[in-house]
Amino acid sequence: MRTFTLEYWRDESWYVGRLKENPAVMSQGQTLAELEENIRDAYQLLMETEPAAPAPAETIEITV
Repeated sequence: MRTFTLEYWRDESWYVGRLKENPAVMSQGQTLAELEENIRDAYQLLMETEPAAPAPAETIEITV
């Protein structure tokens, strides 16, 4: 079991959020508790479908 940071905000009557450490995991809920449950489900689904070891990322420095 891992611990993540849930970033969330209100959008009209919905709570919308994502995992700070893995922003690809997003969801929404009518309550904060429902958002938490949906985020857990989204994370589990992503872990089931994502390859176990992604290719290492390369980096370069750029000037903007």
